[in-house]
Amino acid sequence: MIGSNVVIGGISKSFGDFEVLKNVSFEINKGEFFSLLGPSGCGKTTLLRIIAGFEQPSDGTLTLDGDDVLSLPPNKRPTNTVFQNYALFPHLSVFENVAFSPRLKGESSAIIKSKVEQYLSLVRLEGHADKKPNQLSGGMKQRVAIARALINEPRVLLLDEPLSALDAKLRQHMLIELDRIHDEIGITFIYVTHDQQEALSVSDRIAVMNQGNILQIGTPHEIYESPASDFVARFIGDTNLFDGTITSVEKLKTEETEYMAEVDIPELGKIKVTDVDEIHPGQKVSFTVRPEKIVITKEKPATKRDDINLLQGIVDEPIYSGFQTKFYVQLPNKTLVRVMKQHANYSDEGPDIRWKDSVYISWSALDGYIVEVKS
Repeated sequence: MIGSNVVIGGISKSFGDFEVLKNVSFEINKGEFFSLLGPSGCGKTTLLRIIAGFEQPSDGTLTLDGDDVLSLPPNKRPTNTVFQNYALFPHLSVFENVAFSPRLKGESSAIIKSKVEQYLSLVRLEGHADKKPNQLSGGMKQRVAIARALINEPRVLLLDEPLSALDAKLRQHMLIELDRIHDEIGITFIYVTHDQQEALSVSDRIAVMNQGNILQIGTPHEIYESPASDFVARFIGDTNLFDGTITSVEKLKTEETEYMAEVDIPELGKIKVTDVDEIHPGQKVSFTVRPEKIVITKEKPATKRDDINLLQGIVDEPIYSGFQTKFYVQLPNKTLVRVMKQHANYSDEGPDIRWKDSVYISWSALDGYIVEVKS
């Protein structure tokens, strides 16, 4: 198999007066694992259905390897879709479910047998060919659906929230399986999900969507560490987000152009942050720092570094969850700051910082991020 390059050009879609997609344009590379990520109703499934051929756009173009496919029905496009609800035939065995499309095409029994065995092996269901869907677990049903889609040898596999019906542990296992299958067959995967962790775990790149718009496209690292807007910062993981005003800027002597800024944030005071974009005093900005970037201690840190932000507060709420503890630290002005502490060692058997403890929280200027310049 070989994947296709997918180019979406200015696609819009309306249902009556409601505009679901608003002039969406981007390109998906051949063989890429690409995720469409966003909340319910953002337009991601509608976009997937347009690529599949189940919906027609109100405007725009769609090409696969340079060929316009908008006029083609779903069965004539080099795509196949894996649905959330599996869509298996309950009266057919696993073997016959996977063999369904090749039988429709009139392929010989010998070829069908060889292909079905190949794809059941790919999804690790070799010993379950004679079972009916009601004898399978949710994860096994989903793997049958994937095998049934792949046996058609599509160049693009479309996955519409395929793991949302599974429990948390099974979702993690299936994510690993999906990543392995993608690596083995090398075709283009387009994956729709509202789950940030799913998208971050398996994607080569992610498009974050909201209200019919693409807000940011980037690698998981870029999306998480350098969010392009307040919405992306809030939607991807947990964060502390504040508005402030830049009061001073200093150009640093580094190999790459970098600036050290001081930001006056009403809830925090004056905070130092580095940025690679040129910024100026007086600009209004959004500032974010992830909870896991913040260090929490009972004792005041003994550091002379001038790039460390240091605040003092009281633990308002500690939430222990085994591998980590999340702290809500209340500053003297009642602002709450979220902090995460990992438990990496046996000695971290429980939080040594407790409710109502007086604590210091600190982070480097490198670990904060200016999300948006607002003026």
